[in-house]
Amino acid sequence: QVQLVESGGGLVQPGGSLRLSCVASGFTFSIYIMSWYRQAPGKERELVAAISPTGDNSHYVNSVTGRFTISRDNRKNTVYLQMNSLKPEDTAVYYCQATYTYTSRTYWGQGTQVTVSS
Repeated sequence: QVQLVESGGGLVQPGGSLRLSCVASGFTFSIYIMSWYRQAPGKERELVAAISPTGDNSHYVNSVTGRFTISRDNRKNTVYLQMNSLKPEDTAVYYCQATYTYTSRTYWGQGTQVTVSS
């Protein structure tokens, strides 16, 4: 059974930091591209960051570049999103996604709420 379980969300003040984690099971984690998406109320889900299967390459949406860092530990089947200098506009539900490039097979987590507010 495939599972992606996110954790680490919560309420933080502007300028603060959070570290999201996503633990995967039920598939070969090390061959999947892992991504973080987010969806704010009334908005479409958007890609925040993605990392290659080996961790050598990563991509970020412009609005988080320099503030967020995606990383992965293939020994622990876990992908992380370190979020620094958080802004109110970062408030959203954050989702973990796994994609296998060659078949486009995709799995989603259930999401974790991040709220940035004073």
